[in-house]
Amino acid sequence: MEIKDLLIFQSVAHHGSISKAADELCYVQSHVTARIKSLESNLKTELFHRHSRGTTLNSEGKKLLHYSEKILLMLDEMEKAFQDSDNPSGTVEIGTVETVINLPVILSAYCRNYPNVDLSLITDVTKELIHQVLNRKLDGAFVAGFDHHPEIEQVEVFQEKLVLISNNEHISFEDLKRKPLLVFSEGCSYRAKLENWLYDEGVINASVLEFGTLETILGSVKSGLGISLVPQSTVRQLEQDGAIHCHKIPDKYSNISTFFIWHAESYVTSTMEKFIDTVQEFAAVDCSL
Repeated sequence: MEIKDLLIFQSVAHHGSISKAADELCYVQSHVTARIKSLESNLKTELFHRHSRGTTLNSEGKKLLHYSEKILLMLDEMEKAFQDSDNPSGTVEIGTVETVINLPVILSAYCRNYPNVDLSLITDVTKELIHQVLNRKLDGAFVAGFDHHPEIEQVEVFQEKLVLISNNEHISFEDLKRKPLLVFSEGCSYRAKLENWLYDEGVINASVLEFGTLETILGSVKSGLGISLVPQSTVRQLEQDGAIHCHKIPDKYSNISTFFIWHAESYVTSTMEKFIDTVQEFAAVDCSL
């Protein structure tokens, strides 16, 4: 069995197609087919269900996919361990929630100091980012309201206050609590805080509207569509302009911390080590300024 065979197997598994895997890897289809058959011969089992629409992993194939991902990840980490230096290069993939107010400063400092690193960034809710870090799909992530996890290392970046926002300064809390909730998808820490507060206030089955971006949520609040719970630092200018109004809720629901997290068992490359150093450098910066 060769490493290249595992790479070919993974590509066919992910695409569900011999032809698409061949295109991705720049091989002819006959070569991909031959390597898959050789792999199945070595393991003495079929790995795919073949059908008119392509290929689908069977139970044995799913088992091999699990092992192959671990093997290829370890090989990648081994190569990085010998290639790193004080001037790192390569890639680092970072996830973040949308509301890390000082993230641009952190990223700018890192890219300025380490220009040979190819930095990529994705945004998602905290629950999904934690899942991707645990499955080593991301090198690290900025998440909000993180609780301790035995497989994750963490650095607290900052603490801040969440505020309830609406477009009506004089609305009562009783009326606010009946407004639709404008929130990110399930797994968002801010949404969880808002729903917990309302539940404790006796509001059950509140109307919920999910959005994909903070900008859309804020625009919808300004238009009077509903209410949301967001970091105060993200809406300070809108509040000063009178576009939205902030309402305080108890500290139990409004205090939150943002953390940078990474997998505890992953090899910390020089690329990641420098990123963590940069995060720690800015961790003491007061995002409320």
